This record gives sequence, C-alpha cells and structure tokens, in this order.
Amino acid sequence: MKPIHSLSRESQISIAYFISPHGFGHAARASAVIEAIQTLRPDVHFHLFTTVPEWFFRNISNSNWTYHSMRCDIGLVQKSALREDVDATLRELGKFLPFSEAQLQALVDGVRSSGCKLVLCDIAPLGLAVAKKAGLPSVLIENFTWDWIYAGYPAYRRPFQPFIDYLAAVFQSASRHVRTQPFCESSPADLVTRPVSRKPRAGRAETRKRLGIGLDQKAVLITMGGIPDRLDVDALKSAYPKITFVVPGGSDAEQRTANLILLPHEHAYFHPDLVAASDAVLGKVGYSTIAEVYWAGVPFAYVSRQDFRESPPLTEFIRAHIPGFEIEQAQFENGAWQRRIGELLEISGVTRDGENGADQISNDLVRLNFLS
Repeated sequence: MKPIHSLSRESQISIAYFISPHGFGHAARASAVIEAIQTLRPDVHFHLFTTVPEWFFRNISNSNWTYHSMRCDIGLVQKSALREDVDATLRELGKFLPFSEAQLQALVDGVRSSGCKLVLCDIAPLGLAVAKKAGLPSVLIENFTWDWIYAGYPAYRRPFQPFIDYLAAVFQSASRHVRTQPFCESSPADLVTRPVSRKPRAGRAETRKRLGIGLDQKAVLITMGGIPDRLDVDALKSAYPKITFVVPGGSDAEQRTANLILLPHEHAYFHPDLVAASDAVLGKVGYSTIAEVYWAGVPFAYVSRQDFRESPPLTEFIRAHIPGFEIEQAQFENGAWQRRIGELLEISGVTRDGENGADQISNDLVRLNFLS
C-alpha cells in the first residue's frame, strides 16, 4: 500500500472504495460503478483498497484513481474455482478479525487526508468499519454478505458464529445499503438494482477481427472467473474443429492452437467485449459473468458450486432470465460437458434494454447528494 501520508487531494471530491478480492466479480462490479459515477462526475477521484491485482482496474475508462494494495476481506479461501477450503477460511478469519483499533485509525487518518467524503464497499467489511470510525457516510454494494455465506455451513456453525456476529454488525453499520440483482437475501435494502455489469466498448466485428475470428464463424467463450483453474480443453480441437473457443485464464501467455485461443488472466481484451462477441458462454456461476451474459443476451451453459450458498439463488436467476442450461459439477470436472457444445449453440440469444444497475447506483448517489 502507498504510504498513507502520501494520499493527496487530487480532485474536488475523493471516494474510498474497498473491494473484496474473492475472485474478480466484486472488482468487475466496482469497476462498473466507478465508470458510471465518472460518467456523471469525471472529476471524482477514487482510492481503491484491495488485493485484486492493479492491472484489473486499468480497464476502467477514466484513469482518475489510485490503487492501494490492502487486504480488506477474507471471503473464502479457494482450493479451486469450484471448491472452497472452509478450515483454511476459519484460520484466516481468526487472523483478520476483529479489526484492531490501530489498523482502523491508520486508515481513518489516510482516508481523511485524501479528502474522501464517501466510502463505498463491495462486501469488504474493513471499509465499513473505517467509515464508521471516521464519521463518513458509507454505501454497501452487495448481492450477498459474508455473514450470510458463513451461516450456510451448518457443520461449521460453532467456529463461524463469532465471525458471523461480528460481520453482521459491521454490514449493518452502512449508511446506505444497495442490493444488486441477482441477489441472495430478501431482507430490506435501500436500493435494489438490475444486474451491475461493465459495458462493452468494442463492437462484435472489431473484437472478432482482433481475435482472428470470422463474423460467420461460431465462437464460444469459456470462463471460470478470477480464481485460477485450468481446464483440459484439448479435446475440443478434434471434436469441434469449425468452432473457435476463447479461454481466459487458460494459459500463462496468449496461445493459439488450431481452434483454441488461450489467454492469460491478464490479457489485452476487455472481458465484456469477449462476452458480447461470442455466440455462447460456458462457465462458472459467478456474479460478474452472469451480469455480463445477462446484458449481452447470449446463451449460457453454467456450472454451479455444489456447497456454496450463493449458487442456488444465482442459478434460479439464470433459469428465469438467461437462455441456456446447467451443467452438473461432476460433468464439468470429468469433461462430459464438451459433448453439449452443439446443443448450446442451437439456443437463441435475447435482446436487452433498460438501465444497467451501475447507472442506477450512480444516479442514486447523485440524488442523495453523496457526490456533492
């Protein structure tokens, strides 16, 4: 993290944004909100507190932000994209919570010296605790909170309970509570929005030209989100030689082999552009993927995490609003899903209209004078 004393007043208003590093979904949602706010107020400067890699935020169209590497959330420790490690999660929570007064005061001093007038949090509880201690308004943006997730492990309820109680109080301290579809809890919120997604910037033809994919050629995006997990996709070369498969996170460097385009996690393409340029998407049930697929209107073959409490409500939303079908986790792990590519490409997409949830949030903040 940059030295706290070096934060400077770089614009008329500064906002601190604490972002959970559990995958890339929270960072993608935060990026969409940042862009929506800066569309209305280009002068707003953001201070980003997270351990999501800094390169991820370089896709934000306005570079008016400062990155501070800081562990602001634990979430769940993952063994893979589909499997969490509950025991390791409990150990890390024990080191992370409760927040120390010294830690909070140092951040309060830094946030104040930066001129921040507002604290936004994408389920990162540290930011809410800092805002409360600093006497600043805070906005919680979520489709679930960690106390709710941890309560979904009944076999571990006793060791989780102190963390559930502590985090519930922190999340309840937010000045304003924004819940974004698809959400998990039905408790009251101050604002409920449509899915929050970053908007594509390049047209289908432009993205396909960069990828070397013809306009009439079928293309499938295979995405597992921000948690590293390599898939064995070599069989797709012989099974579907006329279909191109784009796989972010599929390699340490960009590789093109036959009909496979394997990309590293940090690549040169804007993920919403890849979604919009595809004929279908196959991947893990995760917030940002669902939101991007929803707005693009493309068919989605999805695999959910069996033991993750967020998965059932997300899956319910997909069934109701997104064309496609579910792939069982066992089929995904043994490769049986590859036999259903033809079925996926036979499904028609849909056209969306209406206001993106990111715009709803930014308009709400303006209406409430949070950006004044």
